Order: sequence, then structure tokens, then C-alpha cells
Amino acid sequence: MISYQADLLDIYARSFRSNWDLPALTEYGSSEVWAYSDLARRIARVHLLYQQIGLKKGDKVALVGKNSATWVMIFMATITYGATIVPILPDFNAHDAQHIINHSEAAILFVNKNLWETYDFDELPQIRAVVSLEDRQLLAERTVEGAPSVERAIRNLTRRFRTRYSRGFTREDVKYTRVNPQDVCIINYTSGTTGFSKGVMLTCDNMVGNVVYGIHSRLHFEGSRALAFLPMAHAYGCTFDMLVPLAVGTFITIFGKPPVPKLLMNALAEVRPNLVICVPLVLEKIYRKQIVPMITRRAIRWALAVPFLDNAIYAKIRNRLVDAFGGRFEEVIIGGAPLNGEVEAFLHQIKFPFTVGYGMTECGPLISHTPWREFVPTSCGRTLPNMESRIDSPDPENTPGEILVRGQDRMLGYYKNPDVTAEVIDRDGWLHTGDMGTRSSDGTLFIKGRYKTMILSASGQNIYPEEIEAKLNNMPYVNESLVVERGKGLTAIVYPDYERMDADHLTVSDMKPIMEQNRAELNRLVAPYERIEAIHLIPHEFEKTPKKSIKRYLYK
Repeated sequence: MISYQADLLDIYARSFRSNWDLPALTEYGSSEVWAYSDLARRIARVHLLYQQIGLKKGDKVALVGKNSATWVMIFMATITYGATIVPILPDFNAHDAQHIINHSEAAILFVNKNLWETYDFDELPQIRAVVSLEDRQLLAERTVEGAPSVERAIRNLTRRFRTRYSRGFTREDVKYTRVNPQDVCIINYTSGTTGFSKGVMLTCDNMVGNVVYGIHSRLHFEGSRALAFLPMAHAYGCTFDMLVPLAVGTFITIFGKPPVPKLLMNALAEVRPNLVICVPLVLEKIYRKQIVPMITRRAIRWALAVPFLDNAIYAKIRNRLVDAFGGRFEEVIIGGAPLNGEVEAFLHQIKFPFTVGYGMTECGPLISHTPWREFVPTSCGRTLPNMESRIDSPDPENTPGEILVRGQDRMLGYYKNPDVTAEVIDRDGWLHTGDMGTRSSDGTLFIKGRYKTMILSASGQNIYPEEIEAKLNNMPYVNESLVVERGKGLTAIVYPDYERMDADHLTVSDMKPIMEQNRAELNRLVAPYERIEAIHLIPHEFEKTPKKSIKRYLYK
């Protein structure tokens, strides 16, 4: 059993050697498959390139692009070299991406060509070279006095590789540098909803904590299948769709296409993964678009009220949902954002094998998780064995307070930002998550909402707008909503479901009585101090971060 004190790079050296002939990577829609031996060989080529251009341990390498096999290879090659990878979500606009590249002090940039066309090399003064992720061709180079030419190093790479490994690259050649557990291996920039990004410094030890938990939990295992459709530049997808699978010998199919539901469902049916790592949006869309229309039919509503018949209908829905996700998975782990309460209650009622985890980039990302058979509804799992949690409240089990965590997974801090680091990590090492919740005696966490979004009512009651929004989002013609304080009351800002409106031949003027009916129904479901005074419709989607979280600060 691999220890929580293991060396991160040794985990991968062992995995690549022991899984040498097993398939490691493919891209959805492609027939090309990279075995673990191919991956190890590609990593060795990148290591040789880094050596030839004089890249040192601890130097930064920026990586911007859609999920792809090459993206994975560059990421793994960088951390196993002892350098620091800076993965950047491709959804960041050019200005923000360039700011991150400069702030991180990256020396090399790997990027998709279509993104590079929007960048300005003159605005990246610290970048020595830019390399295409599609064909690994040099896109730009800045001559540095006394430094080797990157163009020449790339041109001569194949010849030098053959000279270095004249008898062929073998298992025995997979040996990675030793690293200090506190060395920073990833700087992951948050796409936070507060208006600016912060560079989260994740150490080798932070990542060992996450990876070893995944190994012990058998979330992935030798020969298992994974479909990686979450952005790997985000901590959730990076760790559980890439780092954990590669540590155990999983075969990863990389879904690099836009996450259109139909395409994604087709991919899940074809790949049939053993584990599904998912964000709430996917399940919530399936629930609203497919399940709600089914269970609200008059005949089905009648049947659900009849004992025994309801179980048969729920079993049919469950089986259909299981088949939609490929039919072979042990569980669906939902994370990245809170799951809608109504959707969660329904999934639990039909005995769908799902669980909700909790994490944040600052913990690389995992804080809590419970296997689905032990999962407590409305919770987000038990605190990990290598982590501690507590609630800043006089009655942690009943009165919500801020969730504080510390332990192996907690970040080192924010890059070049000691003041903000000191604001979130106190003198005792507790990370202040900004999430409000309660905690049971066994460490199970229950999240109520964000500390910064909490509204204090006139009567002194704490209002968590996320809980109200979750109810409103399930109502007719509501696509998304945001509850804000306007004057002395609450207003719901709603982006309507224009697709459904068009299908039903309804206009915006038709929405006024429908939204008023929604408001009345919502106010029956919430506490008196949580009632909504008005619903305001907006014509465009809410502005979001690259992680697809609403930028709430823009709508206050």
C-alpha cells in the first residue's frame, strides 16, 4: 500500500514501469493509443529538451490548451523533471491569460495555435519560447544572451534522444529526480468569483495527499477506464481524471471537444468508464430536460402515488440513467459546485449510485468524500483521513459557521501574495475556506453557502442565497438565477430558458405571470425571512468565470 509519505515522482516512475504495456491515453474519436511505455518515452524526450535549453528545477512552464494527449504529456514531463507547471484554463481571455503567464514568471509556454493567435508575444517579456501543443513546433522564440537556442534544441531532439538511448528506451530508464515534499509542483490560478485570480501554490506533498487517497479508495485501478471531460487545467479534473488514473494504470480517454450533452452522452456510452467524475451541471441538465418532463406526466404522477408501482418506475429511471453514463461505473462523484437539493433528493430516492465530494483549488482539490454506499444525503462527505476540519461556531453540529481545514492537502499559499495568504491561513495553519456549514461528529461536512454571499436579514437571520436559487432553478422557464439584496428585501435575477420558451411559442411578455407564479410557489417553500419580493429577468447569460461560476460581484 502506497503511503501518504510517498515521493510524488516515484509514484509515477513505479506506475509507468509496472504498467509498461497497458494503454494509457487516447483521444475520443481517434484510433491512436499511447501505452504507458509511449507516455514514459515522450516524457523522456521533453526532459531532454528541457536539459538542452537549460531549464532548471523549479523553473515555471505555462500550459494553455484544451484537453489532449500532448497536454497530459507536457504536464507530466514538467512535474517529473522537477519544474513547476502552470496550467491555465483555455477559457481565460487573452489579456487575463497573458497576465497569469507573466505573474507566474513562466519561461516556456505550450499553447494551442488558435489561442496563440490571440496573444501578443511582445506582452510576454519573460517567455523564452512558445511551442505548439498540436505539432510541437516552435511558434516564437526570444533570444537570450548565453542561453541555448530552443529552435536548435527542438530540431536536434530526435537525434540526441537516439544517442542518449542508443539501445532503446526501456523500463529501467524511467527514473525521476528526487524532490522535496514542500517543493511547488503546480501553480494553479483560481478563476474566482471575487474579480481577480490568485496563483495557488500546490506542493508535491499536497498532490501526494490527493493521489494516495485516490489510490487507497480504488477510485481508479489497473486496467480501469476513465473518460476525462472536465478541464484538466482545473484542479478537480487534473487530479481525478489524470493524476490518480496515471498512478494506477488506468486507460484514459480524453474528451477534448466542447461538453455538448449529446456528444458527452455518446462518449460515456462508448467508453463505459469505471468511475465518472462530474460537475452538478451535467446531472441537473439531464434531470430538468429528461426526467422532470417524464415524472410530471399525469399518468406517471398517478402511478408514483401507488405503492410498489413507484418502485418499479424509479428502478426504470435509475437503469436508464445508469445506462446513459455507460453502465459500468462504480459511482458518480459530483464536485466543483453544490448540487441542486431537489436533484440530489431525487437521485437518492431512485438509489442512483452517486456521492458528493467537497474541495477547492487551495487543497488540490479534495477535502471530503464518502463512497456512495455510505454517503449521507445533503452532505459533501467525510473529511479525508489526512485532513482536519472544524466549524467556526459555538455549536458545529447545528449552527453554521465557516468551514476551516488543515492538513496534508492544504496549499503552501498564494504565489507572490503573502498578504492574501495571511488572510486565509491563520497562525494555527487553518485554511479559512469561505464556505459556511456544519459538521457531524464523524467529520461529515454539510455546506450551507458561501460566507461572502450570506445575507443578514432585518431580523438577524442568516440567509444563504444558494439555497433559494437551487429551488428557483427547478421552476418553469428558469435557466439560472441569482438572489441579491435590493433595498430592504430580496430580488431574484433570472436568466430565462429561452430554448424552452421558443419551443412553447412564448415571448418575454408571457413570462411576467409565469414568473410571478414561480415567485409565489418559491415563497411557499422558503422561510418567511427568505421570501423574494420580485423577479427581474435578464436577456443574456450571467457573466461567468472560466470555471463557469457566476461572477456574483457584478450583480450586487
